[in-house]
Amino acid sequence: MTRNAHSFSGTRLGFVLWLAGMVGAASFLPVFPRLLAILGGENPPIPMYAIQAISFAQTGGFLALAVALGVFLARRVGLSAPAAEALVSRRRSWGELRPQILPGITGGIAGGLAIVFFSSIMLPYLPPEFVAAAKKLTLPLTTRLLYGGISEEILLRWGLMTLLVWLPFRFLRKGQGEVPVGYYWAAIIISAVVFGLGHLPVASLLSPAVTPALVTYVVVANALFGLIAGYLYWRRGLESAMVAHMVTHVVMVAAESLTA
Repeated sequence: MTRNAHSFSGTRLGFVLWLAGMVGAASFLPVFPRLLAILGGENPPIPMYAIQAISFAQTGGFLALAVALGVFLARRVGLSAPAAEALVSRRRSWGELRPQILPGITGGIAGGLAIVFFSSIMLPYLPPEFVAAAKKLTLPLTTRLLYGGISEEILLRWGLMTLLVWLPFRFLRKGQGEVPVGYYWAAIIISAVVFGLGHLPVASLLSPAVTPALVTYVVVANALFGLIAGYLYWRRGLESAMVAHMVTHVVMVAAESLTA
C-alpha cells in the first residue's frame, strides 16, 4: 500500500468513527433539560440551545482527538476496529463484524449482571437523594446505546486505551518487537478506572454529599464494565466492545424494569 493510499484510508476511517461518535453525542442533547430540572429548574444564564451547542461542540473536539489517536496509533500496537476498517476499504464489513458479535454479547451480559449485582450491594449505603435523583435522570435507551455504546467506546478505548498501550511500547521498547501483554492489561485497567472517574461529576451534581460509598459505587461499577470492554477491544476489536456496551445497558434496563 502506498503512503498516500494509507493516509486516505486513515482519513476515511477517522471520519466514519467521528461521525458515528457524533451521532451518539446528538442522542445526549435531550438529557440536558431533564438534568437542569432535577437540579432545581433554575433558569440557566444562557439559553438551553446554547448549552447544548457548546456541549455538542466540546464532545466533537474530544472525539476528534480520540479518533486521531486511534487512527495513528492503533495498528502500531496491534489494536483495530476491523468492521470500520473493512467498510472504508470497500471490503465486506460483515465478515469482520460477525466474529465480534458473540463475544460482545457475552461480555455485555456479564458486565450488565456484574453492575446490577454490585449496585444491589451498594444501594443501602448510597445517599437517598442521589438514588432518587438518579431514578429521575434515567437516560433514554437510545442515548445509552448510541452515546454509551459508540461515543464512550471511541473516547475511552479507541483513543485513551490505545494511547496508554502505545506510550510504554514507544518509549520503553522503542516501538520494536511484540507489545508485552502487561502493557495491554495496564492500559485496560487504567482506562477502566478513568471511565469510572468520568462518571463522578454527574453523580456529584445529583447528590448533596459525595460520600466514600458513592465514589466507590460510581467508580467500581463503571470500571467493572471497563475491564470487559478493554479486553474485548484488545482481543476482538473495537466493535466488540461497542456491542458489549450496548448489551450491558439492555441488561441494566431490563433489571430496572423488573425492580420498578
